[in-house]
Amino acid sequence: MRTVALLVLLAGCAHGAAKPKTEAAVDSRSLYDRLGGLPAITAVVEAFLGNVAADERINWRFAGADIPDLRQKLIDQVCQASGGPCVYKGRDMLAAHRGMGVQGSEFDALVGDLQAALNKFSVPAKEQGDLLGALAGLRPQIVNDGAASGS
Repeated sequence: MRTVALLVLLAGCAHGAAKPKTEAAVDSRSLYDRLGGLPAITAVVEAFLGNVAADERINWRFAGADIPDLRQKLIDQVCQASGGPCVYKGRDMLAAHRGMGVQGSEFDALVGDLQAALNKFSVPAKEQGDLLGALAGLRPQIVNDGAASGS
């Protein structure tokens, strides 16, 4: 299913993101709390979906998506991955993207659309880094453009 690319991208965004550095003034709150909780995550996801819909490089992949369902799955996924109380019940990243032929440039476009949504809401650099930093690790599970074959 092509809508899974978006879910996969966000699902792994916060894996390992809440690893504070050993500095004097470390914010010990979860990434979920530092992002502003469910209302803030919901706003970012909605802006992100708008960005994706307007992005001609990748919007075709979501043309047949059930947007309300996708929206809720994304919210649940980011909420859970950032340490919040939500439970994501979607498929894992590798299974969700197997056979889709997702190109590296499409992955990069999706990351850019997410970063634009984070910037729209003035999410601080630390939280953006925590959320976006894990995306590089997801790339091999999502991008399957034929250059390398997964399991």
